[in-house]
Amino acid sequence: MTKVEKKELHSVFWRSFALQGAFNFERMQNIGYAYSMVPIIKKLYKNKEEQAQALDRHLEIFNTTPQMVPLILGISSAMEEENANNASFDEQSINAVKASLMGPLAGIGDSIFWGTLRVIAAGIGVSLAEQGSIFGPILFLIIFNVPNFLLRIFGLKMGYQVGVNSLERIQKEGLMNKIMSVATIIGLAVVGGMVATMLDITTPLEWSGSGAEIVVQDILDEIMPKMLPLIFTLILFRLIKKVSVTKLTIGIIIFGVAMHALSIL
Repeated sequence: MTKVEKKELHSVFWRSFALQGAFNFERMQNIGYAYSMVPIIKKLYKNKEEQAQALDRHLEIFNTTPQMVPLILGISSAMEEENANNASFDEQSINAVKASLMGPLAGIGDSIFWGTLRVIAAGIGVSLAEQGSIFGPILFLIIFNVPNFLLRIFGLKMGYQVGVNSLERIQKEGLMNKIMSVATIIGLAVVGGMVATMLDITTPLEWSGSGAEIVVQDILDEIMPKMLPLIFTLILFRLIKKVSVTKLTIGIIIFGVAMHALSIL
């Protein structure tokens, strides 16, 4: 039986810092994720064809908060270990678990690191820097990066241990579908919240009639707040399946310029 050892996990940990080194708008962090998994793949699979299949498996679309990635890498490592030693293991579940975890963990990670910790660290650092203290930028880096490193270290370890200890039970009791369903619901809720709070789309349309001023945006808000961001997101989701990313990006730019021109007029 081939087992993942500390040497491989240490290599995965350091490689995870290069996660966004080859970020792309088609599959986002997939190259960095696959790069991080290379030590595990080489350890578990001796056949070049099996290594290529495993590497290709981890080149699927992936995107989440970088600080949360080692946790998922640990789980992927445990699942790859089970796949290498168990012929009946469903290898498709490896990507299914990745996909179900990246959404919820992105919501949690972004809130903690970008929305909270970075703001606190910057506030403390800037206040000291304004007083001419060299400890301003130093303290900012310490406050932000110490939790970052600790979460990466313990996340990778916990992800691997949880994966190893839970996979057999999950397979026997058929818990995988339940876990994926719960994670999907949480992920959709997080994405819905992000659309409502981060996507600001309004219409400038308004006119006067019979002595009354009609503002279209106010009417839409009364029907359903954030209706336009939701519609825009659903349209993009539909188009992604049919239109290339390049054409879609150009179309969004043209649409944005046109809307801005209309608002000026």
